[in-house]
Amino acid sequence: MLYSLRMLLLGLHFLLVGAVGLVIGLCRPFNPDNSRIFARLYSLPATWMMRIKVKSEVGPLWDQPPGCVIVANHQSNFDLFILGHVVPQRTVAIGKKSLGWIPLFGQLFWLGGNVLVDRQNAYQARKAMQQTTRTLRNDTSIWIFPEGTRNPEAKLLAFKKGAFHMAVEAGVPIVPVCVSRYARRLSLNSWRQRTVIVRSLPPIATTGMTQQDLPALIEHCRTQMQQCIDHMENELPHA
Repeated sequence: MLYSLRMLLLGLHFLLVGAVGLVIGLCRPFNPDNSRIFARLYSLPATWMMRIKVKSEVGPLWDQPPGCVIVANHQSNFDLFILGHVVPQRTVAIGKKSLGWIPLFGQLFWLGGNVLVDRQNAYQARKAMQQTTRTLRNDTSIWIFPEGTRNPEAKLLAFKKGAFHMAVEAGVPIVPVCVSRYARRLSLNSWRQRTVIVRSLPPIATTGMTQQDLPALIEHCRTQMQQCIDHMENELPHA
């Protein structure tokens, strides 16, 4: 019963934010700060309804000026509500082209200046990557999930190189953002409150790096994030 009620409320909330956000997006289309506003509108009421307490420890992320690559682990579709609490100013995301077809949300994603990538079309994917590099040089940050898909497991998947390629190409820092494991513990049929930690790590400089440095850079970032996620696992009660 509680699960059905929550899903109904979340669905209505999703539609309401879509309608309100559409008005905002049409008034200021492609403004690079639209995504932050939309993220807050989605996340704050949703986590309250889901009884999720988001513990934000993202000083390094918010202290970093716009114009960096933000990489985060991706656990479930609910990441929108969790990570929406911490999206900084002038940040856009890269998403698969199919997101653009989701009613209201897809239009908001587009009006937020986010980048839609057709992964099946290599030429279009390369053009999108070139666009994001120009975006980074225009004092706007790019948010990417380097695993490339949802992963609720304890170990991070291998990182794809696109985010790191862009950071090196533009000569901008990489800011890792880690979310504690919540996907397999979340129950929408329970009143129990769950705490989720979102923690950002210090920026990783890419100045002077070349494409030959990518494997070591990717492994360094992935190792740091895995250690952070493992550490957060020990900080939270799981009874």
